[in-house]
This record gives sequence, structure tokens and C-alpha cells, in this order.
Amino acid sequence: MMRHLRAARSHTAHRRIPRLSPPNLLPALVAALGFLLLATAPSAQAYKWVVLDPGHGGKDNGAYWSGVREKTLNLDLARRVQAILKSKGVPAVLTRTSDVYVSLDQRAAIANKYSDHLFVSLHFNASLNRSVTGIESFYYSSNGRKLASAIQSSLASRIRTKNRGLKKRSYKVLMKTKGTAALVECGFISNAWERKRCNSDWFRQILAEQIAKGIVNFM
Repeated sequence: MMRHLRAARSHTAHRRIPRLSPPNLLPALVAALGFLLLATAPSAQAYKWVVLDPGHGGKDNGAYWSGVREKTLNLDLARRVQAILKSKGVPAVLTRTSDVYVSLDQRAAIANKYSDHLFVSLHFNASLNRSVTGIESFYYSSNGRKLASAIQSSLASRIRTKNRGLKKRSYKVLMKTKGTAALVECGFISNAWERKRCNSDWFRQILAEQIAKGIVNFM
């Protein structure tokens, strides 16, 4: 009897209780994380073209102060921005490539030939108050505001002048352009100090670099 009890105890003592493996939750966690990332990621529109619009031209000088014509500065600046964008692999075209007059409707029509485009109109400013200085950007649509903000922020980060911020305006080129559009005023040529540097190659190159940077950041 005792022998049988010892044998039973010995058998019970050496019996192994199987271990239960915890469930593998990793695939489920990865799937959930992926869903959250897709749900929270901002939707991005693919832009194929940048249309640069050098304001004025031909019979339309734009602002004119002390021998400095806005139309000339606009075209030079647009060419510089175009060259920078192309060097980054971004297709960019101009609404005018020489000193010719192009109406506002024609500018919008040119831009609308390009699908999925950004439109950036480039200008220099003027005021009867010659003490006024600064850079400001204009928009009409909500997406236009984002584009204008990206360019304005880029300019303000490097250019030492008054940051005049963003303004919503019903400008024809902004309203009639089907793509996302903004208009940038790059300084007051009515102010002697600002006119001098706006008329300088080195300064327009800096403007071009910052405008191109803002465009690329937005894209």
C-alpha cells in the first residue's frame, strides 16, 4: 500500500503543467498603427507645374520711381525663381518672357493651360508715403492662403524688412486662375532704401531663393 502511495506521489510531482504562450499581438498593433497614420495624414495634392507671373510689362510699367520700373524687376525676379525651381526638378513656366503687355485675363488663361499648377504672381510695391517698407503676400482661396503663407514665411525668415503679412484680396489673376494662386509684393520701390536694394542683382537673387524655397515647401 505504501509503495503504491509513494509511486502515485512521485508521478504527481514530476507531471509537467503546459505553459500557455501569450497571444502574438504585434500584427494587430502594426495594422492599427498604420490605420491611424493613414487617418491622420494630411491629404496632399500633386502639383505638376509652377506658373510664375511677372506682373505688368510692355505699355504697363507698374510702379515707377526714380528710374526704376517695376515691370523690369518683376521679369528678372521671375526668371531667377524659374531657374532655381528647374534646378530642383520642378517644372516652371512664365506668363511672359519679355517686355510685352499681357492682360490679366490672358495671364489666367495661360496658367489654366497647365493642369495641377501653382500660380505665383510676382510684383514690387509702391506708396505715396515714401516711408512705407515691407513684404506682403495676397491670396483669394483657402489653398491660396497656405501657398502665400509658405512664401511669406520663407521671405520673412531671411529678409530684413517689415513683415506685412497675408491679405485676402479679390485680384482677378487670383480669382480666375484654376490652380492654387498667390501674389507676392517684394518691397516698396517708393522707399529710397528699399528701392536701392530691390534694384540690386544680389538682393533679387535672395528674393528668388526664398520664394522658390516657399514654393517647394508648399509642394
